[in-house]
Amino acid sequence: KDSEGVGKVIGRLMMVADVLAVNPKSIALDATTVDNGEEVVDGVASMKLDGEEAKSVEAHLIQQFYSAKLSHPALASALPLPQIMHVTSGPKLALQPPRESDAHKMESDEYFLADDPKVHGKSKVKKAFCEPGNVGFCPPIELLAYFGGLSGNGEGGEVKISRSPDNGGDVTYSTKSAILADFEAGTLHPGDLKGAVSAVMVGVLTRTSAGIKADGEAAKGVKALKAFEKKMAKQKKK
Repeated sequence: KDSEGVGKVIGRLMMVADVLAVNPKSIALDATTVDNGEEVVDGVASMKLDGEEAKSVEAHLIQQFYSAKLSHPALASALPLPQIMHVTSGPKLALQPPRESDAHKMESDEYFLADDPKVHGKSKVKKAFCEPGNVGFCPPIELLAYFGGLSGNGEGGEVKISRSPDNGGDVTYSTKSAILADFEAGTLHPGDLKGAVSAVMVGVLTRTSAGIKADGEAAKGVKALKAFEKKMAKQKKK
């Protein structure tokens, strides 16, 4: 238990170091986290100091470091405090279930990255966890529902999944719940589901790439991030 606590401290300090290395304009932190098995809303809600509103531990550490170490005008102009936001909603983008050990992680296949080439829309979906009948954790359904524009009440868009006649023929869904029901019942095959998701993600990555190239600041940010990734990769090899 002590080692878990130490790991959390080290992880949070590393986040502060990552922020300094990347020097972003804004940071989005998950507003719902799990701490000691209990769900905590608004980051770690217990992190509320006198005269301050509740904030996550990570947000507090970042703000305190900038205030204590980078308050000099010369430093503040070069490394300004980024805007910190707590995001309360969004898709579950993990493509693989939690690993028992970091040694089992394949970082390139864990998530989609903003600068992924469009070919990863197929390759990463192909490797994504998709256990037949398992609706408790099914990344392809999460991706299809979010990026395919589905809603929970049928007021969103529609997605068409192409299937062979033997698998029931083509089918169109307008709600995430309908996909979940068919997948859990076994009438929607993982292969057919992934085929539809791959097409959607290729389109998402294509549009994202074009948007980054058209935005000078975003393009600079991607270059800076890639340079940081290469630097960290070299340090791991040492």
